[in-house]
Amino acid sequence: MEQGKALTALAALANETRLALIRALIARGDKGVSAGGIAAEFGMSASRLSFHLSTLEQAGLIRARRESRHIFYSVDPRAMGALIAYLLNDCCMADPKVSACCTASVMAQER
Repeated sequence: MEQGKALTALAALANETRLALIRALIARGDKGVSAGGIAAEFGMSASRLSFHLSTLEQAGLIRARRESRHIFYSVDPRAMGALIAYLLNDCCMADPKVSACCTASVMAQER
């Protein structure tokens, strides 16, 4: 991943609502969820939701697919993986101490 794309993705994630959207969409897997379903779950207006989804889509972190009259959104796992790999490998130079902190057991201890 090039630095510019990583910065765009990180900037998109640096928002409470968009980070919550990513969490919700990750849980839905490849099937995703409709825009209407997201709006109902988050209790937000269509215009506000559209703004946040557009930001995440432009950053390459989510993808949209049309089924009939509905648009379904899902996380692009390759893009998320590439961003994480960029942070771990390029920024942190694959430091083993940083990588060790990314395990599920370490993350659970910090909660």
